[in-house]
Amino acid sequence: MKHQQRGISFIGLLFFCVILVCAGILAAQVFPTLVELQAITKAVNKARDGNTVVEVRTIFDKAAQIDDIKSISGKDLEVTKEGDKTVVSFAYNKEIHMAGPAFLLLKYSGKSK
Repeated sequence: MKHQQRGISFIGLLFFCVILVCAGILAAQVFPTLVELQAITKAVNKARDGNTVVEVRTIFDKAAQIDDIKSISGKDLEVTKEGDKTVVSFAYNKEIHMAGPAFLLLKYSGKSK
């Protein structure tokens, strides 16, 4: 009597490992952009305390210098008023090179609370 073996073949294991490694490399490249997004959101929430557009941008630039934010600067912020509240919004794109001509485009946007 023959018993059929069960499990994964070596080729299947290699294929699974390659997929896992590629996903890990991609995650390692995306993670710093998410950390920077959190720093930008924190800086935007600080900057909304400014009374003028120039003051808001200056506060943001100082916070960006402390948190090492390189994707946007104070001049990229959109400052508006909603009633008596200052609302600071931002939007930017981040490209991550994958391989050859392939890039991953991440579009980030947000506004102060």
